This record gives sequence, structure tokens and C-alpha cells, in this order.
Amino acid sequence: MIQITDLSIQRGTTRLLDHANLTLHPGWKVGIIGSNGVGKSSLFQLLLRQLQPDTGELRLSESAILSHMAQEVAATSQVALAFLLDGDQELREIQAQLTEAEASHNPARAGELHAELERIDGYRAEARAHQLLNGLGFKPGDAEKPVAAFSGGWRIRLNLARALMCRSDILLLDEPTNHLDLDATLWLEQWLKSYQGTLLLISHDRDFLDNVVGHVVHMSAQQLTLYKGNYTAFERAKSERLSQQQAAYEKQQERIHQIENFVRRFRAKASKAKQAQSRLKELERMEQLSPAHIDSPFSFIFPNSDKTSTPLLSLQHTALGYANTSILNTLSLTLTPGERIGLLGPNGAGKSTLIKTLTGDLQPLSGERVCGEHLRIGYFAQHQLEALDPAASPFLHLQRLSPKATDQSIRDFLGSFDFVGDKALTPVERFSGGEKARVALALIAWQRPNLLLMDEPTNHLDLEVCHALTLALQGFEGTLILVSHDRHLLRNTVDSFLLVADGEVRPFDGDLDDYQLWLGQYRRQQAGSLQTDERPASERSLNASERKELKRLQAEQRAALRPLRQRVEKLEQQVAAISQQLAALEQQLADADLYLPEQKDQLKQLLQQQVQLKQSLEQHELDWMEQLETLEAREAELGDPA
Repeated sequence: MIQITDLSIQRGTTRLLDHANLTLHPGWKVGIIGSNGVGKSSLFQLLLRQLQPDTGELRLSESAILSHMAQEVAATSQVALAFLLDGDQELREIQAQLTEAEASHNPARAGELHAELERIDGYRAEARAHQLLNGLGFKPGDAEKPVAAFSGGWRIRLNLARALMCRSDILLLDEPTNHLDLDATLWLEQWLKSYQGTLLLISHDRDFLDNVVGHVVHMSAQQLTLYKGNYTAFERAKSERLSQQQAAYEKQQERIHQIENFVRRFRAKASKAKQAQSRLKELERMEQLSPAHIDSPFSFIFPNSDKTSTPLLSLQHTALGYANTSILNTLSLTLTPGERIGLLGPNGAGKSTLIKTLTGDLQPLSGERVCGEHLRIGYFAQHQLEALDPAASPFLHLQRLSPKATDQSIRDFLGSFDFVGDKALTPVERFSGGEKARVALALIAWQRPNLLLMDEPTNHLDLEVCHALTLALQGFEGTLILVSHDRHLLRNTVDSFLLVADGEVRPFDGDLDDYQLWLGQYRRQQAGSLQTDERPASERSLNASERKELKRLQAEQRAALRPLRQRVEKLEQQVAAISQQLAALEQQLADADLYLPEQKDQLKQLLQQQVQLKQSLEQHELDWMEQLETLEAREAELGDPA
């Protein structure tokens, strides 16, 4: 259990928490949300004992194993596999003791340590590490590369894999999807669903939060407010709370107005002076309520260019790639005004290559890139944050683009991105990653593009800015091409998808749920192809009878999986049935009349049924997940397309 009691944290002159209270129970998966700078990362530092509270108490079991995702990693010569295995400290300690026992010829102690390795599943540690690397998008052979050989973003992925490698009781993840593509995000989501410990997750990804967490902690006004349910449930509950707060505030304001009118009318009258004084004392005792604040400081838009062309941009019979190495072949693509396209595809398939070719940063290996007469491109990618002038302010960045623009027009525009007052004149080098991303978005919007090319625009943005970006893209009248791991952004801003895979770009006829199914099948096929490619040449060159025998054996193996598939389907049906029963029961419990004194026995009976159904649902879901994992592992081994 994690228990925070009357806890206060101050960083410099800023008080982040003021006598806050929070209790989190073992096994909970909790989303930590709040605007940038509110103290989410400081809360993690507190849990990791890297920060001491100014007042109050944090209670955390001394024996609890904490794992967290570091935001930086040194460029060491250690290979990636060893870097990941170091994440499991107990494994490394047992291995070191075993090496010492074997060197000193102590078979009894070595036997004990081998038993310890068996207990912690240490013999499968390298296999687990390879699974983590594969799930997070690393290529075969990357495990043996030194950490220094990876770029910054891939090192962050290594940090994430190392955090997952630790067999922890409490897992702290701070924006784990920032450097992931959609495929790796989907994989991580499934991994976290099956995690047995307590998870604390900071994320700006609404769908990711919705699919992983069962509780939300909202950090706001120096307090920690716990909500039950996922992010969507939190938004609903917060909206209701704000509505109630506003109603209470308006009622109080009405009462204050009545008191002030009474005092103003009767204070001078001797017969009413006592009552007037009584009303003033009531006013003094009254706890002043604040109005509900629901307005976002972000209200930016992407104004469209005054002119456009049809088509805006086209690639004609092109091959795309680097240094004469083709990644996408025989590609023809025409972009017309008003199109809204999301790019899907496995990691490394060529999505960013396509975007860079459309921007003109990368020339086609063959074919033509033809621009419309009035083409104006707005391009967002993470490397552009590094291209900002660190010594220049947001104001100066815009002024350089438009020297004739008035100071007030620039300030008004920056205000919609929440760069107000001195913030608009602050050098970019002092900004956080999220603030730099907002500067880059402001530069794009200021130039009024008619073609927006956006490659992972939500990295480093908090939930409020992500929401504002979604609204801005919805209102954009030009053409949009979007690559993003944020499914909520994709779902709400694009009309169609292009699939980038196997050296081709083709329309994808389906939604994001269909893509997740396609991706699972694609991975199974890739795993089957890899296994086939790794066999000796003598085994790959089979004659007709051998191929027939191989197919027969594979058919028998797939047939052997039918009982397991049937168990999975039966458990899935049972989970659905219990869920329906529980929903019906909770609807009964929502009846206010049930809580009358005469209904006490019936209420007690329904609450007992609720407990039993929840326990049954939890057990059936656990059984279903275990059987499903077994089935998927067996199918992956066979390359089973079913």
C-alpha cells in the first residue's frame, strides 16, 4: 500500500503539494494526470526516495521492489542485452554468487543458488529480455549492440525495457509512449494489462490511459484527488464535480448578495442593527467558494492559407529511401485539398521516410515529386524542437518570420499557445520539452500552411495541450498527413488511413481496431518467416514429399490447438456473461429507494452478490488471460494465421 498523509512538497518558491492525502492499494493501476509543472515527476521522485517531503508522511513497504523508467541513459559500451538484465537486480546478485560458488568449488551452495534461479525464472531471463526488445520495436541483432550505438530515442526505449525487466512490486512510468510508435504502444498496453504489481503511470495518451488504468489521481491546486475508473470516467466525474462546485458557488453568491442588501438597508436603523450585525458575522464565518474553472489556457488554431492548388503535391512513380537503398517502391500518391490521412504501419516500414519525402527534406531515389503552385507546407517532427534557436524567445522566433508584424499581434497570437507576459520573451533554452513543442506548433500555425505534415506531434505535450491540438486539427481546412501513436488524436482528426508495409503504400480499409488485428497477424507471419529463414539451407530446400509431410505435421499441430482455442472462447463468453450480470446488479444498486431503512436486508443481499460477482469476474478474467497468452505463444511458434 502507498499512503500519503498531510504531505507538502515545495520546489524553490513553488509549492507543489499542500497537506495532500492519498491511499493506493496493491495491484491498482493508476494514471497520474495534471498540467505540466504541477508536480507529477516530483511525486515519482518522492516515491523513489530521491525527494523528501517538507511536511507530512509517505508510507511505503520497505520490502517493496520499485522499478522506474529513467529519462536518460549514458552512452556506455555495455551491450543492450546486458543493460536490460541489469534491471533485474536479484537475478544479477544470484548470478554473481553462483559464479563465486562455482569458482570456490562449493557444490552445495551452487545447488542452492541454482534453485534460487529456478524460483525467480532466471533461466528464462534472456528470453524475456529478447521479448521486451522485440515488443518495443528493436530489430534482430540489436540485443548485441552497445548502448552507445543507439540514438537518444532508442536509448529511452532501452530504459523502458529495463524497467519492465525488473520483477517489481511497484512500477513507475513517466510518459512511456513518448518515444514509441503506434505498434510499440499497442504492445506495451497489453504488457501493462497483465502486470501484477501496482502501476503508477504518467501519460498524455487518453486511449492508453483508458485501456490500462482503473484509477486516476488528478494533481491540481496542490492536492491529490483520487477518482475510480479510467480517464474517460475521470473526465465525466470531474465535469460533474465542477458543475456542483459552480452551482454551490452561484448559490453562495446569491446569499452574499442578500446579506449585503440587508445590511445596506437596515444597518442605520436601531430596530434592525442587531440583525444586520448578525448577518455580517454570518458573512465573516462563511467559507468562500471559488467559481469552477474549466477554461483551457490554450485556444490556438491552424489558419489555412489564402490560396491553394489542386493537386497540392504528388509523387509520381517514385522509389523512396536513403543512399540508394530503397524502402518504398513504385509509389504514386496525389494529395488534394481537404484530405485528412493517417499513416499506419510497422516500425521501420517507411512512414517517416514518406513524410520527409513529402516535405522535400529527402529526394526520391527515382520518379518525381511535383508541387502545386500555391503549396505551403507546415511540418512538425521532434528534431525540429532541437532546431529552435535556444537563445531566442517565442516572440523573436515569430518576429524573424514576419518583421513587419506588430508587437501586439504577435503577443496575441502567442497568448493562444499560453505564452503570455514574460513567458513570450523567455529564451527557448529555459523551456521544457512540452513548451518547446508548443513553440514549434506556433511557428507552423503562424505561417498559414495548406498542407500539414505531422510526425508524432503529441510527444511531451500534456493532456490539455493534446486536447487543444485535436480541436485545432479538426478545424484545419487544409490537407493533413498524420503519424501518431495517439489513437484518440488519429480517431478524431483523420478520415482515412494509408498502410505503409512491405515496401508499399496502400489504402487501409478499416479502423484502428482493425489495424490492431492486422498487426497481430503481421507479427505472427514475421515470426514464422524469421524461424524459416534461420533454418539451415538443407532444411529449407525440401523436396515435394518432405514439403507434404511438413504441411501434415503443421496441420496436426494446429489441430492440437483447437481445444485450447475452445477453452479461450468459453472463458471469454463466461467473462462477458458475468460482466452483464454485474452491470445489471450495479444498476439495481443505483436505485435510491434501495437505501431506505426498510430495504436494509435486500441491500445487504445485493452487496454480497456484488462482491461474489466481482471475485468471480476477476478469477475468470485471470484464467482467460493466462489461456490466451498460452494460445498466442503457441500460435507464434507455429506461425499460425488463425
